[in-house]
Amino acid sequence: MELKKYNTNCLMPLVMLAVLAVCAPVQAAITTQDWGATADDHRPANLYTLTNAAGMQVRISNYGGVVVSIHAPGKGGAFANVVQGFDTLTDYTSEDYIRANGHYGAIVGRFANRIKGARLTIDGQSYALDPDKNGDLDQGGVMAYFRQVFTATIRDGAEPQLILKRTDPDGYMGFPGTVEVTVTYTLTRHNRLRIDYRATTDKKTVINLINHSYFSLSGNPSATIDHETLQLFAHHYTPIDAGSIPTGEIRDVTGTDFDFTAPAVLGPRLGSSDLQIASKKGIDHNFVIDGVPGKLRIAARLRDVEAGRQLEVWTTQPGVQVYTANSVRPQVAHAKGYVPHSAISFQTQHYPDSPNHPNFPSTELVPGKAFHEVTEFRFSALDQ
Repeated sequence: MELKKYNTNCLMPLVMLAVLAVCAPVQAAITTQDWGATADDHRPANLYTLTNAAGMQVRISNYGGVVVSIHAPGKGGAFANVVQGFDTLTDYTSEDYIRANGHYGAIVGRFANRIKGARLTIDGQSYALDPDKNGDLDQGGVMAYFRQVFTATIRDGAEPQLILKRTDPDGYMGFPGTVEVTVTYTLTRHNRLRIDYRATTDKKTVINLINHSYFSLSGNPSATIDHETLQLFAHHYTPIDAGSIPTGEIRDVTGTDFDFTAPAVLGPRLGSSDLQIASKKGIDHNFVIDGVPGKLRIAARLRDVEAGRQLEVWTTQPGVQVYTANSVRPQVAHAKGYVPHSAISFQTQHYPDSPNHPNFPSTELVPGKAFHEVTEFRFSALDQ
């Protein structure tokens, strides 16, 4: 039987094309797609995909400024989604999600976290805010930023940007002053997701803006973070009462299970007998970041050695709320298999209930002054 002979010179161009296709660099870009409309008042929303030349990809919606997914590098160059999120706008706007108090990946404001008694006093004037079932303000109120559609502008280039703007009217959710808010997401060439928060007001008010993303570096949404290693650059934290409101004390972490100043595996700490942790079934506390507020500095480092991924959190903010997904409501998690302790949130912030604690950094914003804070989520592969 005669074997056919092929001209290898003819095959070489095909081989070279295949190699070039595999090795060709990814084009940095930002793209836009229609994501539907809100069910209650039919506000249209878009989904934006930011990609850098390294292949990292972030999807964000102008509905709530929600970070829907972050595909970050890991061991052997493998990319995986490292944040919890949902597939459709309907998932984020459903009654089940709202009743479950879901804030996955969202911008939270005008005042994130809590204010005790849902009441604010500025220059002797009392303002009634939007209370939750416990009578406190929680994450800005029931119709706060995470349920609003922002005006979006995109900037293409090597470091694509999504710029989100909102005018928060005087009296909305009870807060004084019309506030102009701008949140800019930038995906850098160095695999950093940078968030710039800016705001101005026409009347003295308070402001505290965060992003509420949940991170799981394993890339497996149904796995826990028990095996992941956490280091916090914080020698103090703010203890809380039974309602998760800071007591006003700033407590040293030394000798406690809140001491993450050296890297520690999360699992044993989440099962701590410390009443502050046990009562919350994990960590849900504000840590006082070392260094000078207003300067960009490291707040946290999370590692998953098995997946070969690392996340560093850098910020200008004075604090970071570390929340280890201690309770996951079935109506939110059903489609994704999320379980308690399957992710961790780093909400860089001013301290909760700051307006009621003069010893906490001020959250007041006055006319003529600008609010500006920066947070960077820096991703890397451990084998690089």
